[in-house]
Amino acid sequence: MSRPRIALTVGDPAGIGPEIVAKAAADPAVRAVCEPVIFSATPAAEIRPGELSAAAGQAAYDTLVSAVQAARRGEVAAIATAPINKLAWAKAGLPWKGHTDLLAHLCDVRRVAMLFHAPQLKVVLMTVHVPLCEVPALLTAELVGETIHLTHTALAQFGIARPRLALAGLNPHAGESGLLGLEDEAVLAPAVAAARAAGVDISGPFPADTVFVRASRGEFDCVLACYHDQGLIPVKLLAFGQAVNVTIGLPIIRTSVDHGTAFDIAGQGVADAGSMIAAVTLAAEMAGRR
Repeated sequence: MSRPRIALTVGDPAGIGPEIVAKAAADPAVRAVCEPVIFSATPAAEIRPGELSAAAGQAAYDTLVSAVQAARRGEVAAIATAPINKLAWAKAGLPWKGHTDLLAHLCDVRRVAMLFHAPQLKVVLMTVHVPLCEVPALLTAELVGETIHLTHTALAQFGIARPRLALAGLNPHAGESGLLGLEDEAVLAPAVAAARAAGVDISGPFPADTVFVRASRGEFDCVLACYHDQGLIPVKLLAFGQAVNVTIGLPIIRTSVDHGTAFDIAGQGVADAGSMIAAVTLAAEMAGRR
């Protein structure tokens, strides 16, 4: 069988993206499973390693747009992205806060979610880059229900035909029957009941201080987290450098690294490409299942 062509985007050219993409593209494990194709924009003269700039933000945007267009035309089977810098995008006047919302826009889909895939744990975030104080209002029955459905459907891409899902509670002790907050009983529990009635194997909401441990020990295939750090702290504690960010809900396959642009070491040749290698090989694996 021919190996799938996987697009590797360099992300912010002032960060470690170009270095880790080059290392990943040359890695024997990557070349064994796919044909890597590097996407990068022509660097502007003012872009220097480790320096935040609008030019770098625009270059990262242009690179991603080109890769998405190639994926939608069928020229590549998937996209694996190196990190962008949100402040650089803001300096370039771009309205998107990161890859995920831009990908949804470029692919014309309304609801996507971030799934973090690691050997020990899989986590989906129901809210992402928003202030913590805004999270309770964002956790509507519609959002929770649609994210449960996205997660249930997406796990087939990882060879999990009948996923066992768990929902992490928002409040301490999942609200303690309303004593420590009302959202768990008022919003999360009814969403779980509705999903179970529709045939989804999901339980919860469970106290967040134990549900990730239970999942890492094999009781659940994936945990849905209420907010960014609730889900990413356990993933990065267990599997930093191995975890892969997968955007679910898109018509194309997109994976990414679990870290940022690391401006402090950009251009020094010391960046670890482990997460980029994991992102590319997972993208190839997912493409093979389609």
